[in-house]
Amino acid sequence: MGQTSQYSHIIQYIKSLFPNQDFIPLHEPRFIGNEKKYLADAIDSTFVSSVGAYVNRFEKMMQDITGARYAIATVNGTAALHMALIVAGVKQGDEVLSQDLTFIATANAISYIGARPVFLDIDRKTLGLSAEKLEAFLKEFGKREGGATFNSKTGNRIAACVPMHSFGFPCEIDRIAAICQEWNIPLVEDAAESIGSYYKGNHTGNFGLLGTFSFNGNKTVTCGGGGAIVTNDERIAKLAKHLTTQAKTPHTWEFNHDYIGYNYRMPNLNAALACAQLEQLNAFVENKRKLAENYKNFFERLEGIEFVAEGKDAKANYWLNTLLLESKAERDAFLGEVNNSGVMTRPAWTLMHKLPMFQDCLRDDLQVSHWVEERLVNIPSSVRI
Repeated sequence: MGQTSQYSHIIQYIKSLFPNQDFIPLHEPRFIGNEKKYLADAIDSTFVSSVGAYVNRFEKMMQDITGARYAIATVNGTAALHMALIVAGVKQGDEVLSQDLTFIATANAISYIGARPVFLDIDRKTLGLSAEKLEAFLKEFGKREGGATFNSKTGNRIAACVPMHSFGFPCEIDRIAAICQEWNIPLVEDAAESIGSYYKGNHTGNFGLLGTFSFNGNKTVTCGGGGAIVTNDERIAKLAKHLTTQAKTPHTWEFNHDYIGYNYRMPNLNAALACAQLEQLNAFVENKRKLAENYKNFFERLEGIEFVAEGKDAKANYWLNTLLLESKAERDAFLGEVNNSGVMTRPAWTLMHKLPMFQDCLRDDLQVSHWVEERLVNIPSSVRI
């Protein structure tokens, strides 16, 4: 089968999955539950900012979904990750181990503190941080001193590790957690894309000290803009909630603050939308997993294109269905033809170390990251109605 006809066949199949649409987006929100009802209720209550019943309800729902003891609502996922790193103890001049193939928010949140990301390679199977590469880096450069771990090459403290569950696929987070525990490095999971994803029966975001989630407009469930921090540590949870509310100390009328705080709390309006969406999470994920099964069965019959499937220990939300083509040239040809047909597809993010602000960051050989970056394509993944 020729290249053009092969892509035409794919375009035709995707359009059959999303019929009666002139343009098929990569991932669009579905508001088919109590969204309008809860928004109207929040407006009628007059509590539309960072205090309100829906904020409290959202936090309780996130506890129930993830299994974490505590959840803190934030204005977006980047703010959640920034705050999680702060309460984990990351300071200016520290280093944070992460992956090179990630959305820029991961590296940005580290940089807000004045810390520097160290970019490690990903696992070919999970598209997330490689446990082998993490362990290898620490064996080569890790130096234990006074209960902390330092980089023997730079002398800087390694203050945290931030793996990301790319496109909703859980990485081998139990192995990563064990390595971090061995080296006494706080584990902060970037679970922005993986609400509804599980690894060995446990929800992502609940394997380390903290986990963070995003509810941006393109996520599996959305509230326009929103995020969450989850943790099982009571002290850290209280500190995160305090700092995200401008570090204001309780008083009937006086404005006293005991830390540099942040205006990071989720507004009640957004929380109302989030609660309605979370009520549908299980149904949305089941819908998306059926779509992924359809894609898997279709692409298994084609040569030269691999459909990325969850690992044997993972239950993925399949936030974005993902393909790997044979080369960068094939990827670019695919992106050009499919996008021109009215079917939205996108490549992987540009590797972080290639961006001007991160070119001087430490990194390993990134062999798999380079290979994947040249071949990866995300295809339409919305909940079908």
